[in-house]
This record gives sequence, structure tokens and C-alpha cells, in this order.
Amino acid sequence: MTNDAAPAIIPNFDDEQSAGRKLAIICSKGTLDMAYPGLILANAALGEGVETHLFFTFWGFDMITKSRMADLKFTMLGNTATHLPQGIGGLPGMTAVTTHQMKKQIADAGVPEVPDFLEQIVASGGHLWACRMSADMMHLAKPDLYDGVEDIINAADFIEKTHGAQLLFI
Repeated sequence: MTNDAAPAIIPNFDDEQSAGRKLAIICSKGTLDMAYPGLILANAALGEGVETHLFFTFWGFDMITKSRMADLKFTMLGNTATHLPQGIGGLPGMTAVTTHQMKKQIADAGVPEVPDFLEQIVASGGHLWACRMSADMMHLAKPDLYDGVEDIINAADFIEKTHGAQLLFI
């Protein structure tokens, strides 16, 4: 019997391939568990020399709104990944308990809290953009937002700034 399998494709991750690469991450959710995927991916991309832009829209605005960014919540309601009966999540105080537990797990893993993570991303050259429509809907202006947010822009501006970028919607 002969092996007719195609040869394995081995990627070449030399520095020349990452030159000129762009990553655009749209952050649309503001719960504690949904804030971290975009931040972690942005941090990883920056570490690889990839130009990185984050666009905060709808509930993702909570991640960059000064009054809420340090107090994101986690709820198990509707989140079957908790592997617990959904009814438990509706009990009084469960959001506080699950948020506390998740924050502890995040800290134990050595991952910074959201405001500190945003600071790290900006210090590494990442770009933070706020969605104009979301800002208008929520009656927020630039002074209400994390200082590292470069500007409030519309979706078309974001598309223009990230032309040719790999796009992730979270």
C-alpha cells in the first residue's frame, strides 16, 4: 500500500512575512468573558509585529467607557459553557459571585484587568477606535472614554484605516 497523502505544508514565520500585516478586531460585547478574547488577540498580534486596530461598538463600548471599564460583569445566564443549570444564574447575587470567581481566575493566570490590558496594548502601538454610531446612541463623548482611544470614528472610516487587514468580529 502506498502513501498518496500530500506533503505537509509548513508555514514560514520569518519577519518579512509579518511586515505590512494588519489585524482589525471589532469588539461588540462588554461582558467580562467577552472582553478578553479581543484584548488577548490584539496583544499577541502586536507581539508579532502586526499593526493592530480595535473598534469598539455597541456593548463593547463598556470596555472603553471610563465609568464601566473596571467593573465589567460575567453572568452565566444563557452561557451553557458554564456547565451548570441555567436557573442558578437567575438567583440573586449570582452575577456578583460568578464575576468575582472569573476575576480571580483571570488574576491567578497573570492576565491584567481590562484597563491595564488596554494600557499595555496602546503602549505596544495598538490603535483603539470608538464607533461614532454607538457613541451617539449612548450619548457618550471622547472625554467619557478611556484616554488611549484615538478618536470616535464611523464604520466607513474604520474600514478605510484597516484596508487589507485580517478582520475578527467578537
